[in-house]
Amino acid sequence: MAGLTHFDGKGDAHMVDVSAKPVTDRVAVARGQVVMRPETLELVRTGAAAKGDVLGVARLAGIMAAKKTAELIPLCHPLPLSRVALELEPDAGLPGVVVTATVRTSGQTGVEMEALTAVSLACLTIYDMLKAVQKDMRIEAVQLLLKDGGKSGRYEARGA
Repeated sequence: MAGLTHFDGKGDAHMVDVSAKPVTDRVAVARGQVVMRPETLELVRTGAAAKGDVLGVARLAGIMAAKKTAELIPLCHPLPLSRVALELEPDAGLPGVVVTATVRTSGQTGVEMEALTAVSLACLTIYDMLKAVQKDMRIEAVQLLLKDGGKSGRYEARGA
């Protein structure tokens, strides 16, 4: 289990002690997408989905999810988030919606999981709001694009 910080010397899962780490500014950006038929995407673009404003509701779901990450993922630290922003862009080329989340904090640990959680829940909300018209939508390509701050420094996904 060498190198895996969420396991102790006996191999038992534990919450990492970050008390000795300095407080630094941290940011993470994640992205994912919901692929759907063109006619389903048109419902999103025109605001004609039966459940209402798909992108607005998904944006709020993503923000709420980022704030609850420590409640959803057992070994995540609760963090004071200073910014959670979601961009939801209809993309006719997919066709579908591309979701990007940016999360910031000043703290002792990073916000990668918060950004990934925000994207995931926003995508799930899009699916939920449109499933009555299309059940075979796909949630794809959820990934961390960028993280910066802390001891490990900057990471950027290739081709991002």
